[in-house]
Amino acid sequence: MATAAQLEVLDLRHFNAVRLRPLLEEEGRAWSSKLWWDYRKSIELLLGYFDAHTLPGYVAMEEGNIRGYTFCVYDGPKAIIGDVFALPPRFAGPLFESTETLLLRHLLETLQNSPQVQRIESQLLLPDYGTLRAAFVPAGFKGHRRLLLEHIFDDHTPQWHSRKDAWRSRVTLRHWQDEDFPRAGALINLAYHGHVDANINDQYRTVSGAQRFLHNIVRFPGCGSFDPALSRIACDTRTGEMAGMVLASRVRADVGHITQLCVLPEYRRLGLSHALLDAVEADLRYQRFAGVTLTVTAENTAAIGLYSERGFRTRHEFEAFVWER
Repeated sequence: MATAAQLEVLDLRHFNAVRLRPLLEEEGRAWSSKLWWDYRKSIELLLGYFDAHTLPGYVAMEEGNIRGYTFCVYDGPKAIIGDVFALPPRFAGPLFESTETLLLRHLLETLQNSPQVQRIESQLLLPDYGTLRAAFVPAGFKGHRRLLLEHIFDDHTPQWHSRKDAWRSRVTLRHWQDEDFPRAGALINLAYHGHVDANINDQYRTVSGAQRFLHNIVRFPGCGSFDPALSRIACDTRTGEMAGMVLASRVRADVGHITQLCVLPEYRRLGLSHALLDAVEADLRYQRFAGVTLTVTAENTAAIGLYSERGFRTRHEFEAFVWER
């Protein structure tokens, strides 16, 4: 492949934040224009890790200039591909291998030859659907098409309200509280039992894993800045147990993002999912937000139907990949 002859691939831990900042700022501009997200907080977090030289990964160099990077993080016996990004190629041809593919091939080879790594997950949002298959599929990964949906608020899209209100006799809604962590983890674990998303993200399969997932959403800016005032918990009026929840963040000053929406099976088909989304959307509109985004797996047709009914449209398609030893 042409790129292999042109680029030098080096260990990410040989580079510091000063050298990598221009590349990440270019990536930030791509997130803003393509996905509607402000990536600056994530950039600063990553640069801190780069200066600590703790993230395993690779950098692509051409004539002394940084052209791309990739990295991963470890979660016990699992490795998670954190990111891959490269500047546009200076040339292309029929045998051209993308810089992203080159970097990922190096990283996947390293991980798959590490006996302690039993599972590898990747949910890279920025690359288009299909563009990373040349790296993942030959290495034995299974792919899942995922969608970034958006709902733009304007005068032509009045707020949607569900006509199903059977949930009102069974649950009440309130805002997120920090003490909700333990029960929210159990809720996610139960709600995703047997779900396709539990195949993509194995943290959903256990309560402890779901709590780690929640911790990452709430404490780190990967899915935007978590906003407890926008988020809602649905509680059973008789037992006080959690029946469902919607968690929301801000991915830009005027754009919200639904990071989690789940309802226990026994509370479904009552209109509760719509009610949770109604509450978040009402708050966003009141605060003059331009719109809201969320991600969903293409195989989850029921959820896509719900979001389409509410006016969500596809902004971007990407792909999740999973490998198990």
